[in-house]
Formats: sequence, C-alpha cells, structure tokens
Amino acid sequence: MQNNNAKPFLKWAGGKSQLINDIKTALPIELTSQKFTYVEPFVGSGAILFWILENFPNVERAIINDINADLTNTYKVIAENPEKLIAVLEKFQKLYYTFENDAEGRKVYYMQQRALFNERSTNKETQAALFIFLNRTCFNGLFRVNKSNGFNVPIGSYIKPTICDAENIMAVSKVLQRVEILTGDYKETLKYAEYPALFYFDPPYKPLSKTSSFNSYAKDEFGDNEQIQLRDFCKTLDEQDHYWLLSNSDVKGKDMTDTFFDDIYEEYNINRVWAKRNINANGAKRGKLTELLITNYAYERALSIA
Repeated sequence: MQNNNAKPFLKWAGGKSQLINDIKTALPIELTSQKFTYVEPFVGSGAILFWILENFPNVERAIINDINADLTNTYKVIAENPEKLIAVLEKFQKLYYTFENDAEGRKVYYMQQRALFNERSTNKETQAALFIFLNRTCFNGLFRVNKSNGFNVPIGSYIKPTICDAENIMAVSKVLQRVEILTGDYKETLKYAEYPALFYFDPPYKPLSKTSSFNSYAKDEFGDNEQIQLRDFCKTLDEQDHYWLLSNSDVKGKDMTDTFFDDIYEEYNINRVWAKRNINANGAKRGKLTELLITNYAYERALSIA
C-alpha cells in the first residue's frame, strides 16, 4: 500500500505529524512482519493514517472513524469524487484571492461561506469544499462548533492560503480506496476489527487548564467521564488481544498533583514525549511540553526526556 506522498489535507488542532517519530518507536514490533488491521477511531487530520499506510505494506485493512460527520463526509468525497471537489475548491480559491487587498471584503466572503456551511443544505461535494475552505482560512485552522453544531471560528489572517491542493487531494483519494470510513461512536469500530488489529486513539485531549479547553470539536463535550469510558474500551480491546496505542495531554506535567491519567491507566505502559502546542492565541503560551503515549504492550522508548 503506497500512498504516493499523501499527506493531511487539513490543518488540525492537535495534529500528530510532530509525534510520528515517537509513535514509530512505540509501535509493536510484532506487526512489522505480519498482516494486521489498522483502526483509527478518532481520525482527525489522518497524519498517522497516511504514515502507517506508506510505511507498513502489511496493513491488510484500514478503518477510520470520527463522530464529526462534516469531517468524515470530506474523507468520503475525496475518496469517491475528488475531481468535483477540486473544481469547487478552485472556484473558492479564485474568488478568495480577489480580496487580496480588501480585508473587509475578504471577511464578508468568509462569513458568507461560514453561514452557508452551517446551513448544511448543499450537496456533499460543496459541503466538503466549504469544510476545507474554512479550515484553510479560519483562525489557526481550528474546528470548533457551538451547542447547535454551528461552526463559529473567526477568520484568520491568511491573505492567499492554499485552499485547493489538487495534487495532494488526488494522492489522498488513491490512499482512501483501501480505507473504510465510518461516522459515529468510536466503540463501533470494534465490530470491524479483525485480529490482529492495532488501534491508535487520538481523542479530544483533556485540557491542561480551565482556560485551555478545546472540547468543542463536536457539539457533545468529551470530559473526564468520557476519558474513563475510553479507558474501559481499551480494556475490552486488551481482553481481546488487540494492540492499542493512545495519545493524550500530560496533565501531570502541568500540575504534579493531577494524576488523572496515571491513575486510570496505571495497569498499562505510560510514556511521556515532547510535543509543541501551536494553537494558543497568545504566542507566549505556545511552546514545548510533554504529552502521553500509553500502550497495552511494552516497548523501549528511544527519546530521553531530561
């Protein structure tokens, strides 16, 4: 399974491109020499998906899922009709660029596109194009919705962003021909997993502080109870002899008294790796910090954190 250099087609808060080397180190060695099923229940931008498919030709099946129907619709459109998507994106990009020297006009156009997206009344290709357009033009590429599922991120400062990357969309489309795309509860992915399977979990991260919460990725929040339910699901996978790898925020790195993840995953392998946070509006609050990689199997971590 070669992906022809397919890469994430979205900017994504918490995208995992920067953790690929650590995840590479954390993968079970047994899977390098046997066929396996790869399952990603919170697919997001798909950085790990594309990397896995490029580097592990022994992946027999790949299954991705997300509760965000706007996101999975975009994956499906890229898989099924990339040419039509590209045509719509090219129109959006051409018009957006006409506002290069007109900040107010650019903002008005952005708000019109955002309102159209939130109506969710266009065909699936246009809806996918609007999703990518907003991702490329909004503040820091965030995806955030309110309780009514309305996308509410303001316009970013990009004057001529790449809205239509036709070459990458075609490369991603080719990769996705071998991927099953699901929409809904992550627990449903177990029905599709054939042994041996590797699950990679990248759920909404537990906030490091009350002001850093970014759980509005879907209209329903992902709080502590949901984190515990996910741990329980991981236990089920463990009992069925599936491999799993999970990433999350290192709340203990921020507050040594906060042992939430150390407690709920105490029977598993918890490792801390360096990462960067780049989405804070305050540049001074961006920077290096540790994140967690938790597995139900042992591995030797190459990175040493002093």
